[in-house]
Amino acid sequence: MSKKSICFIVNPVSGIGRQKVIEKLIDEQLDRTLFDYEIAYTKAAKHAIQLSTEAASRKIDIVVAVGGDGSVNETAKGLLNTNSAMAIIPTGSGNGLARHLNIPLNLKKAMLVINKGKQTAIDTVQMNEEKFVNVAGIGFDAHIGWEFAKFGKRGFSSYLKVISREFPRYKAQDFELIIDGNSVTKNAYLISFANGSQWGNNAHIAPTADISDGLLDIAILKDFKFTNALSIGYRLFKRTIHQSAFLETIKVKEVIVRQQGTIAHIDGEPIEIGKELKIKINPLSLKVIIP
Repeated sequence: MSKKSICFIVNPVSGIGRQKVIEKLIDEQLDRTLFDYEIAYTKAAKHAIQLSTEAASRKIDIVVAVGGDGSVNETAKGLLNTNSAMAIIPTGSGNGLARHLNIPLNLKKAMLVINKGKQTAIDTVQMNEEKFVNVAGIGFDAHIGWEFAKFGKRGFSSYLKVISREFPRYKAQDFELIIDGNSVTKNAYLISFANGSQWGNNAHIAPTADISDGLLDIAILKDFKFTNALSIGYRLFKRTIHQSAFLETIKVKEVIVRQQGTIAHIDGEPIEIGKELKIKINPLSLKVIIP
């Protein structure tokens, strides 16, 4: 039996530094009877897109994103609608898609998932000219994405500090949604476009989201009082936010959204994307390695 080819795309500055042990991990844990491997290091933002595109053009069997949600997003973009499958070694601070796919955060166990090589296909999403795999959003979570990027220090504790600082200042906005030609205005604290179920760190904004059902969950968090914040936070981590009176979920194949501002986040990374968002699901467009 011929060996499969595998390329590890490593973000050397991802998340909280766990990627620094990757060479030793590959050496000790990758099954060499199954794989011939190579390692490519990203040198700048969006470099992983180029590296994964090149890997797919060379018909590499498995391309591994070693990093956080941003690295996963970039790696996935180069593999859409190809025969190359994406695997994940999660070394980021949130690891939203890895958690949704039940990929272990323990790096040795994540490597064992790759060795077993179980493959499936998942949906991806087009938003204007951008593509994403897990969750994008506008409103408060986009605002937090921008502030977190400027904060300097990564990690969950830093994320909580940014949220606690910005929460008292932020006000809900009106958003126009056009679904099947029908326009409706929603006053919302945030709107998440959820292909997967969570932002990361097990904060589930769309607990019923199925990443392979050909549908996108639009999770609309309505305005709420400060006194409701604790129960909403509790529900996020208990996977029951969809049962809250403050959350409305609409399942769609495509939608147009008009917003007052121009910012969004895509798989956790802040982006300036414009006042009108055209969003469409791309069914089963990415092959992934899962447990």
